[in-house]
Amino acid sequence: MKQIFLVPGTFMMAVALQAAQPFAGRWDLTVTTPKDTYPSWLEFTGSGGQPQVRVVGRVASVHPATDVKLDGARLTFTTMEWFDSEIKVAWELQAAGGKLTGSEKRADGVEGKIVGVPAPGLNRRAPAAWSKPEPIFDGKDLNGWEPDDPPNNHWVAQGGELVNRAAGANIRTVRKFGDFKLHIEYNCPDDGNSGVYLRGRYEVQVEYEKPGENDQFHGMGSIYGFLAPAVEVSKRPGQWETYDVTLVGRTVTVVRDGQTTIDRKEIPGITGGAIDSHEGELGPLYIQGDHTGGMKYRNVTISVPER
Repeated sequence: MKQIFLVPGTFMMAVALQAAQPFAGRWDLTVTTPKDTYPSWLEFTGSGGQPQVRVVGRVASVHPATDVKLDGARLTFTTMEWFDSEIKVAWELQAAGGKLTGSEKRADGVEGKIVGVPAPGLNRRAPAAWSKPEPIFDGKDLNGWEPDDPPNNHWVAQGGELVNRAAGANIRTVRKFGDFKLHIEYNCPDDGNSGVYLRGRYEVQVEYEKPGENDQFHGMGSIYGFLAPAVEVSKRPGQWETYDVTLVGRTVTVVRDGQTTIDRKEIPGITGGAIDSHEGELGPLYIQGDHTGGMKYRNVTISVPER
């Protein structure tokens, strides 16, 4: 058995640091209201002694909190969140035992209970080898896929393509994945807006909305709100394009139409619209269909680490 030696005082310093900064770092949150349960995410940092918080709510992008106040193991702040309209939300959190608990109070009268756990580092090395690409859409039917809102589902298999005829349900694979290489081809019309969620939690944006509608952190090829493409690729609405995405832990590489646009960058946390905040778990491939119709996908394949 290997012996472990601690430098005198090191352990006590670590304990003292955690006690002084119990909110430090990133947190995966779950919010439960009387009618709903949904994921959220929080990052707490200190700059010049001033606490700073940024949040991912149920939808939309990562954004800073205001009125941040820290009192020992109690943290309060305010955000604006989207629930069919922009609504002010007051948050109150307590830290104890390495976890968070608390509540949020929305200006529309809805209140939610919050629980949070530290976001996992997911620090993994890339595998030595990947499996042969395996189709996860057969082009014939929706076998292996399920909509999140069946009565409002407009996804169909048509001519070898996965087509969303109108805005409605999102769709996900029944199968779940950890680390993978994804190849997917997409055809996005003018004014189209969709997204491909890796493990159901990290959105690779697909959109051709009006010029000026989205900045580089929210435009085509971004990891929504967190990572902007480093290379600009010309727009091709109504034409077939490709994404080749490698995800290992929370490190992502995106190749769009043969050009590396995001190269081995860390995804800090879930993006708005994620299926859950359980970042340490496997998750599906999840395609957004609730924004606009007219989106098409095809030739969807996955490679996984070889054992």
